[in-house]
Amino acid sequence: MGAKESLIILCMALLAACSGGTRSAGADEHAAAAHEQASGAGAAGEDADNRGGGKAGAAGNESGDQGGGKAGAAGNESGGEGGGKSRAGAEKADEHKDANEVVLSADEVGKLGITTTAVQAVTYTPGAQGFGVIVGHDAIAQVAADLQMATAATRQSEAALARGKRLASGPGALGTDAVESASRQVAADQAALELARRKLTATLGQEFPRQHGGATEKLLDDLASGTVKLARITFPPGVLVSSRPKSLRVTALDSSPAVAAWTTSELWDAPQDPTLPGRSFFALLSAPEAAEGARLQALAVSAAGGIAGVLIPTAAVVVSNGQAWCYVQKKAGTFERTPLETNRPLADGYFASSGISPGDQVVTSAAGLLLARQTNPSTEAPD
Repeated sequence: MGAKESLIILCMALLAACSGGTRSAGADEHAAAAHEQASGAGAAGEDADNRGGGKAGAAGNESGDQGGGKAGAAGNESGGEGGGKSRAGAEKADEHKDANEVVLSADEVGKLGITTTAVQAVTYTPGAQGFGVIVGHDAIAQVAADLQMATAATRQSEAALARGKRLASGPGALGTDAVESASRQVAADQAALELARRKLTATLGQEFPRQHGGATEKLLDDLASGTVKLARITFPPGVLVSSRPKSLRVTALDSSPAVAAWTTSELWDAPQDPTLPGRSFFALLSAPEAAEGARLQALAVSAAGGIAGVLIPTAAVVVSNGQAWCYVQKKAGTFERTPLETNRPLADGYFASSGISPGDQVVTSAAGLLLARQTNPSTEAPD
């Protein structure tokens, strides 16, 4: 091989060596770039994961904080409202309590003339309540007069018949027609007498006490003259425990029990009242002062056990807005208005079973002035 050929071979070897180095360097560069991209992607992924976790944690913390804040705010608000309602209820109760109390100084009590009385313990015997009227004596006088005239006529005709029969059997005897005429007169007078008796029972009842002879005539005369009053009392259906009360306590319907109160002396069945359902009775009242036609309320006293309570004097009762009240002195100068039920009257007032105890002091003088002072606090006590 010549020198020229050796030089050519050496140049080719150098070119090959240069080409291989370039490719190796490019490969290295590509490998390095790929490694850098992979590292960058990993870092980005890690960064994204870290950011996502941070955001989720922050959101959870924020949500928890907001929920806790809202729950706390709601609890505080509910507690505040409950406390407000409790305070409002207490204030309302205090206001209601104060509305039923009147507080006066000793000077004001003296100017109003307020005096108190200790209430007494009593036992109330329950009974059926009925209503009635005092019968006018004019109707009784008419039937009594009819009975008296019919009785006298019958006695006269019977005597005439007996005399005629005696004369008919002796000298100068009367004719048969005279005796027959006397007999017809006796029959007519007896029929008139029976009619008068039936009118009497229709007016005064089938059981009118007329079995005592002269005593009945005296009773009729007293009723006809108005000395003894006749009351007709009707009890609503189902209120009577027994078939007939033994006695009644009767008072005028439009007056307090302390004004007029009578106890019946005799009681018997009366004809049914067509205007009022229930059972009716006639009762005798020895009360000439009772007005005829007056409306009555009657209490049929029961034999059952009584109810313990107190007697509220009539002078202690005041009425406001349709409600009965009395004033109880709680302490010196402090008077509390207490409601009363007036459906259980007694002879000297009203029965109360609750709210007032025996020995409590109730206002019995100037209770009306105390009511006026309470309803209008600007009212001044009289000088």
